[in-house]
Amino acid sequence: MAYKDFRDFLATLEKEGQLLTIKDEVKPEPDIAAATKAMSKLGSETPAMLFDNIYGYTNAKVAMNVMGSWPNHALMMGMPKNTPLKEQFFEFARRYDQFPMPVQREETAPFHEVEITENINLFDILPLFRLNQGDGGFYIDKACVISRDLDDPEHFGKQNVGIYRMQVKGKDRLGIQPVPQHDIAIHLRQAEERGENLPVVIALGNEPAITTAAATPLHYDQSEYEMAGAIQGEPYRIVKAKDSDLDIPWGAEVVLEGELLAGVREFEGPFGEFTGHYSGGRSMPVIKINRVYHRQNPIFEHLYIGMPWTETDYMIGINTSVPLYQQLKEAFPNEIQAVNAMYTHGLVAIISTKRRYGGFAKAVGMRALTTPHGLGYCKLVIVVDEDVDPFNLPQVMWALSTKMHPKHDAVIIPDLSVLALDPGSLPSGITHKMVLDATTPVAPETRGHYSQPLDSPLNVEKWEQRLRELLR
Repeated sequence: MAYKDFRDFLATLEKEGQLLTIKDEVKPEPDIAAATKAMSKLGSETPAMLFDNIYGYTNAKVAMNVMGSWPNHALMMGMPKNTPLKEQFFEFARRYDQFPMPVQREETAPFHEVEITENINLFDILPLFRLNQGDGGFYIDKACVISRDLDDPEHFGKQNVGIYRMQVKGKDRLGIQPVPQHDIAIHLRQAEERGENLPVVIALGNEPAITTAAATPLHYDQSEYEMAGAIQGEPYRIVKAKDSDLDIPWGAEVVLEGELLAGVREFEGPFGEFTGHYSGGRSMPVIKINRVYHRQNPIFEHLYIGMPWTETDYMIGINTSVPLYQQLKEAFPNEIQAVNAMYTHGLVAIISTKRRYGGFAKAVGMRALTTPHGLGYCKLVIVVDEDVDPFNLPQVMWALSTKMHPKHDAVIIPDLSVLALDPGSLPSGITHKMVLDATTPVAPETRGHYSQPLDSPLNVEKWEQRLRELLR
């Protein structure tokens, strides 16, 4: 099911009726972002969009909303486009267990067709536009950024592939926001302690498997390339950079090689973020671009981001939920049933679990706060019984309505870490966190009246499967 490259995935979307090509002339601003935002308001089964007639550009193509629906997410995994969300979750979890999948190294890549090493001008190479009206400039926000641990450079798993917002600051200059909870911040600290620049590679327009892996909260020493292979079911192809020992996604459309400048900070922002708020301006590190490769007539992929739900919520929903699920199962292998951390990048997480004894669910919630993702994100954790589907919000609201006692079941932990982009944090990056226990009390907790739960009619699951097949 592996896709050869970004174009191969777009071709599949078109074949499946999940790609809308817009041939009418559009302006970079505000048309592209406005159309993408409008598409996100039309439901959870919307297609990707390809703009191929952009005012002011010759032969430029921009792909938007590529992973902006559950059908497109299912196709990313090689599943039928009408695969239910919960089935996608458990299939992703099954493939997560196949990690690590060895990589396949190549000598050359399609993006080597064009190489630029002098007079680099990103404004000529990339069709750039603002996503939201208050953005402080042009941003690149769906590129894979590759960096390596300088203290352990031979450890393949400590080479990081992550997605970070980057503001175009000049012809060959980008500002980047290395969130402290993410791996690139560790690599930058190592470089600056040595007084060295940090080599980086930026790959734009990638196969969806590596984009998904790059947005997955893996452990520090787990390779995103080996996870991409597990997601797609066969080794992921990479090629070595020319200016460093970094590895690059083979199927990228555009590649920028450069270095994070040690000790250099410039004003960056504001930027409309996934929280639905502008992030404001901060002093952030700077990347100097030294080499550019790209395919002939490259397709530029961008991500509209703003008030949920947008493409980013589909792109990071399941691959945020599954690592939390797997990491919680390491601690509670017989109890954890499913995890839904799809809301605002997991600032809210819903966990379905069995209970061993009274108070057990609260411990599960607090364990979630100490996972790699929970440390920087999970601000509200809701714990429900094993027979409550965490992906079914009416069921979750029923559990909160009937099982959660405000006096006994609301646990608040003060002054924990959260990403600074959370607009409710005070000071920035610090917040109280809460666990809501919406499970049925068990001994020694004996409060409430839960001895007569309603039974379902016989054969409901059989009919559910039959009706689903009929509807298909």
